[in-house]
Parts: sequence; structure tokens; C-alpha cells
Amino acid sequence: MRNLDFSSWQTVLSTLVGLAVITLIGVGIRLLVMQVVQQRRERENRQINERLRTLIAAYKTLGGSFTGDLAVDPTHLRELRLREARRAEQGEAAGETVLATGSDRSRRVRDAVEAALSDIILLGTEEQVRLAARAAGELVAGRPIHTGELVVSLRDFIRGVLDLEPVPRGLEIPRQGPARPSSSAAKGKADAGGKEDGRGGNKGMGGGAGMGAGMGMGVGLGGTLVAEDDADTHR
Repeated sequence: MRNLDFSSWQTVLSTLVGLAVITLIGVGIRLLVMQVVQQRRERENRQINERLRTLIAAYKTLGGSFTGDLAVDPTHLRELRLREARRAEQGEAAGETVLATGSDRSRRVRDAVEAALSDIILLGTEEQVRLAARAAGELVAGRPIHTGELVVSLRDFIRGVLDLEPVPRGLEIPRQGPARPSSSAAKGKADAGGKEDGRGGNKGMGGGAGMGAGMGMGVGLGGTLVAEDDADTHR
């Protein structure tokens, strides 16, 4: 304040201009800092959201089932075919139905689990990466694996990120395993049957309408002819 000079209007004008320039510089620096901080926060939020979305999807894949066989079978289709061929050579009944349905189901489960493990290795925590790498190694070695421990780690991490209450310690949650894929063949057949029924109904309705129209026209024409014959007779 001591350096401010208000002795003349020139000095007052120069002082005001100096204050405006200093204020603008300060406001510009502040806006620049706020923009940089905001961009960093947005980038971190996008990273957290993408990571959380991926881990939630992996949790649903690895822990979507509570009943049935919770182990992941690493056997490939060619190995199942070799087993069936050996059984056929030994005189045993080859289970073609089991090979067609069970092997396809286990293959889809295995593929989904492998994709989920890959995502966890990419975006998981240190503990989750360690568990996922161990499970992937077991699959490569051809040994069945269980995903219950990894599911628990994912569940605790997701609830912590979402600021949810932890799972009660006294609560016993059944062991979780990979989600069983839904069959799309039955759905496709049902949709095809519905379309055929719809087409058949349309055809039936069209045929009924055509027959009704034809009968109506025939009856009307016949009545007109009878009326004309009666008129000629009276004449």
C-alpha cells in the first residue's frame, strides 16, 4: 500500500491498471491449476470406474454359482474325444450326449474363467494378481481349480471401493464357483417356433378372411339372381 500513488489521475490510472494486471495473472494461474487438478481427478475417476467395472464382471463370472460342481475343468474337447475313443475301443458305451452337452458347457465355463483371470491379472490388486496367476498356472498344468478364495478377495475389494459395510464376520457364505452359462440353443429354437406359429396364424387368418369374403360374395350374387327371376315371373 505504501507504493500506491494517488497524487494525480495519471498515477491513479497506472496504479489501477497494475492492480488489474496482477489480479488477472493471479486468476489465470488459479484457473490453470484448477483445470489441471480437475483433469487429473477425471482421469483417476475413469481409471477407477473402468477397473471397478472390470473386476465386478470378473466377480460375477468367477463367483456366480453356489451349487453344483464349482471346480473349473481345464479339459479341452480334443481330450474328451480321445477319452471317448478309448472307451469305445475298450467296449464301453460312448456317451455321445455327454460329449455334446457337458463338454461344450465346461468349455464355455473354462473360456469365461480364463478371460476373467486375464482381466484380474491386468487390473487387480497385488493379492488378486497373485491368486489369479496361480489359478492360471493350474489351468495350464491341466488341473481343476477352485475360485472361491479369489472371489472373496474381489468381494472385499469391491465393497471397500464402494464404501459399503464389510460382510459380517459371523455370516457364513457358501463357497462360490464359476457361473454356469445359459443355453442359447433352446432359446433360438423357441424363437424360431414362435415365428413359425405367428406365420401360421397369419396364414390361417388370411385363409379364413378369403373364404369368408368368397362365401359372402357368392350368397349376395345368388340372392340378386333369385330376386331378378321373381320379378320376371310377376311381369
